[in-house]
Amino acid sequence: MSDESKEIESGADEPSRAPRRLVLAGLGVAVVVIAAAAGGAVAGHELWSSSRTASGPPATSIPAPSTGGGFSGSAGSGSFGAGSGSGSSSSVADAVSPGLVDINSSFSYQGAGGAGTGIVVSSDGEVLTNNHVIDGATKVTATDIGNGKTYDATVIGYDPSHDVAVLKLSDASGLTTAKLGDSSSLQVGDSVTGIGNAGGVGGTPSSADGSITGLNQTITASDEFGGTSERLSGLLQTDADIQPGDSGGPLVDSRGRVIGMNTAGSSGFQFSGASGQAFAIPINDALKIALAIVSGKGSATTHIGPSAFLGISVAQSGNGGLGGFDGSAPSTTNGIQIGGVLNGEAAQKAGLAVGDVITAFDGTSVDSRSSLSAAMLQHHPGDIVKLDWLDTSGSSHSSSVVLGSGPPA
Repeated sequence: MSDESKEIESGADEPSRAPRRLVLAGLGVAVVVIAAAAGGAVAGHELWSSSRTASGPPATSIPAPSTGGGFSGSAGSGSFGAGSGSGSSSSVADAVSPGLVDINSSFSYQGAGGAGTGIVVSSDGEVLTNNHVIDGATKVTATDIGNGKTYDATVIGYDPSHDVAVLKLSDASGLTTAKLGDSSSLQVGDSVTGIGNAGGVGGTPSSADGSITGLNQTITASDEFGGTSERLSGLLQTDADIQPGDSGGPLVDSRGRVIGMNTAGSSGFQFSGASGQAFAIPINDALKIALAIVSGKGSATTHIGPSAFLGISVAQSGNGGLGGFDGSAPSTTNGIQIGGVLNGEAAQKAGLAVGDVITAFDGTSVDSRSSLSAAMLQHHPGDIVKLDWLDTSGSSHSSSVVLGSGPPA
């Protein structure tokens, strides 16, 4: 496969990145999705069983944790550990694991839970992960593999369009940080190992060997139940067995340097006739976004700080009332139809009801969940915005609403 940009179109060949909640956070109550995990049926995402084998106990060649706070990650920071040569995948995983965390997310509006992986990038608890690991989460905790402690985590910021988020672990210090490599030097055929919380079972991370099979790839990543989708570009493609739960974890080279962040697995799917494909965000790209987030520099695609909350779900035509919402309402191309309204939140206070159609948010026309989320991305709790909608009789309404506080999008 050449390193030229190659697009994997949406449809039957889409990689499954979730299951995610079917409505992006900020839109409010989301539809419940059920996924079977090892140990029981749990609603949420990144919780599928794994047949991979966990790596053994950490090797003794782990360098001492860096001291002091601040974001310590930098691309091309050298090899991990004392050795300069390549090692076995198990020894590489043993060396990398202390710089990782298992992430557990709770989605109280759905009565759901999910799991993923994070990469520790500062000794005082800044963690790099995928946005889809934490989007919609009302509570996030992370268990540090290096010291075994579990921390409450705050979402510092996130970029949904690039699937990057940064967390801060409360009262963390002296953590082992991952060593970051330089993804710009990668070539097709390079050996890699994917490491993470495969299956969402927690504990010692598992690993999967493979190689780089493509560079600069573009995919449409969607939840497996037909919900939201995102177009991700510039990705690394690998045949390593990346599984749900690995999302947010590292793709490392033979010297244990993080050269990518796992973001899309293809368990049960095929792409252009090939099976076992997975994708990762090049670490240089992820780090650039992460550094902007920790510096408080928002953008058109990056949100910093607490998330605004409208308190609605979006109706889905023909879903049979999945999650308790009436799925029989017709779709509209002139706005987005409300499937549920959360009591006490901004939309309910403004008088919106199930069946109403939102046509504009703060002067921006909206016609999909994605367009509403994009319009809300730069807003924060307490912001006053204008909301335009049509009620079920077709009458127009307009009102200023004070946005509440909710989970990240």
